[in-house]
Amino acid sequence: MEKEWYVLHTYSGYENKVKSNLLSRIQSMGMEENIFRVIVPEEEEVEVKDGKTKTTVEKTFPGYVLVEMVMSDQAWYVVRNTPGVTGFVGSHGAGSKPSPLLPEEVEAILGRIGEKVHAPVDLHVSVGDYVIITEGAFNDMSGKVVELDHEKQKIKVAIEMFGRETIADLEFHQVKEDDSY
Repeated sequence: MEKEWYVLHTYSGYENKVKSNLLSRIQSMGMEENIFRVIVPEEEEVEVKDGKTKTTVEKTFPGYVLVEMVMSDQAWYVVRNTPGVTGFVGSHGAGSKPSPLLPEEVEAILGRIGEKVHAPVDLHVSVGDYVIITEGAFNDMSGKVVELDHEKQKIKVAIEMFGRETIADLEFHQVKEDDSY
């Protein structure tokens, strides 16, 4: 079983309380291997009124919380019985397991709120090593690592195109080690 994203329905206004309750239940019930991230989708709203700038945080989906988990019977029970959770979106009731979000839905929601979609990648390369780009405009091209930022999971790769060197700013999940060099 692999981890996927699910949507919880909560009482409106209780999203952060549900997140807090669920995080403490994950710890107390030893579910760290089954339930990973709990997110209340929020966005900053900037409003200018009478010449003053005011920033507020608005819930993107009031009444909903996202949870990344492996859908096992035990994990389902822990999440479903968390105080404030009224159910899973995509569940047909009577104890049926819900449908996970589609990858493109997860990417759109998490990207919109500035969350990382991909889990951290353990990339074993150094400046000067070669990598193969696995997605994006430079897919399947090989390039030389010119800069690494392990904390932000960012990498700069020099690619030879049209007789010139081009620098691609990528994330660790977009490359793999090139063993042919």
